[in-house]
Amino acid sequence: MWVHLLRHGIAIDPTDPACPTDPERFLTEKGRGRTELAARGLRRVIELPTLILASPYVRARQTAEIALTAFGTEIPLEITDALVPMADPSKLVEVLRGRSEASILCVGHAPNLDLVAALLSGSDDPVTSLKKAGAASLEIRSGRPAAGNGVLVGVYPASVLRRLAGADE
Repeated sequence: MWVHLLRHGIAIDPTDPACPTDPERFLTEKGRGRTELAARGLRRVIELPTLILASPYVRARQTAEIALTAFGTEIPLEITDALVPMADPSKLVEVLRGRSEASILCVGHAPNLDLVAALLSGSDDPVTSLKKAGAASLEIRSGRPAAGNGVLVGVYPASVLRRLAGADE
């Protein structure tokens, strides 16, 4: 099984007077554009996911929908609270354990995604620091997803993904 982690794109600043509550924060125009390019670049470096899991927060759902468009095919999208910003990373691992898909894209937030990568790779400390619209890929090499049975195969900064999509920085 492959587990791909994608952090949401640039969202409205929480200090902006027009900013809604945290779960309702949305992608900015700049965030949408950069996320579209990053998702197109991600499509070039990962196996097409057979499932997308996303946080219920607006900015993560928008990012997941952008990824769906970039992948150009119908992929089931499911929402899970296991991907909210402060969720215990073991919650997502449990969700993944119950899945049989070969390749799953998880769209969420920091610090959750970095903690999930650490847990799956068997590290006590974060092994990634995903920036907005950045991604990482882990291969689960033996059995079901569990602490320590994943191998971090790639970390893809958003700027690199955008270049892979053909964008000039």
